[in-house]
Amino acid sequence: MNNEMINSTVKYLLLILLTGLILYFGSVLFVPLSFAFLVSFILYPVCKWLESKKIPRAVAIGIGLGLITSLIFGIIYLLTRQFLAFQESWPEISGKFELATTRLQEQLTEHFNISKAGQDEWIKKFLEKAITSIGTALFSSGTSLVIGLIVPVYSALILYNRRQLVNILTAFFPSEKKDQIISILNKTIVTYYNFIKGMLTVYLVVGLLNSIGLWLLGIPQAFLFGFIASILTFIPYVGIMVASLLPITVAWITKDSLWYPLGVVGVFAIVQYLEANLIFPLAVSYRLKINTLATLIAMFTGGILWGAAGLILFIPFAGMVKLIADEINPSGPLARFMDNQDIN
Repeated sequence: MNNEMINSTVKYLLLILLTGLILYFGSVLFVPLSFAFLVSFILYPVCKWLESKKIPRAVAIGIGLGLITSLIFGIIYLLTRQFLAFQESWPEISGKFELATTRLQEQLTEHFNISKAGQDEWIKKFLEKAITSIGTALFSSGTSLVIGLIVPVYSALILYNRRQLVNILTAFFPSEKKDQIISILNKTIVTYYNFIKGMLTVYLVVGLLNSIGLWLLGIPQAFLFGFIASILTFIPYVGIMVASLLPITVAWITKDSLWYPLGVVGVFAIVQYLEANLIFPLAVSYRLKINTLATLIAMFTGGILWGAAGLILFIPFAGMVKLIADEINPSGPLARFMDNQDIN
């Protein structure tokens, strides 16, 4: 009996290891394909409704993709307008920045005996690292652009050939399991839809809270900074730190008191705490019916395997795993571990 348990455990571990290696080295294929399935599952109810109104399938798919594209470009347009408004006030801010930098260098030289030459050398190294980081970011943006162009094509093909894909999937299972597989697929679509609603709720609420806090402090372009920070919250810890650097700098330059930069830190810290402990669990984990621990494990596993894309994609993946576990063995250890019900 012990040998059987050991052999079973080894098989499961090898299966997990093999799956992880396939996902890691196949990320170039699986990441855009996963996003495509995500988009197609979201658009499926819309396309199905349009098709019920006698609209051809290809046209219905085009309308659905057009709606998502319009939403994305609308958000980009609003953020661009905010950025341009911020750029108009940049000459005044840059002048204050140079003055503040000069004063800071004088204080460093006076109080810490750091020579101006040493400070210039440190700034030079910092700029070199910043340029390298920008280059990496541009490369990542280029990769994201390619993925962004591939995903709509994949999504359209998945939606158009969905019946054939379902038939292929069910062919791998015994005929008596067909109804169960169809039920899991339908519930998966609902899971993805709930995930997107939850994430949009998180971004909206966090963005509004950030913006209101910055606006109360009198920080210029509070809407821009608030929603950029909201979007970057999908990167745990690091995202909010990167997003806060610019508004902290602007507060330090434009205000005469050190309390304003500290106030920006306080706003982001409070909102981040609320997002991690209240907003995200209620808006996402609750909708996916998985607990916060399982959600965090899924996020970090996705981040290790697929980077930033994995942080997003592995959360609904966890919801799918929970759904399948509930269908196969609701009282099993995996289903019970991921369940969001309190343990009595």
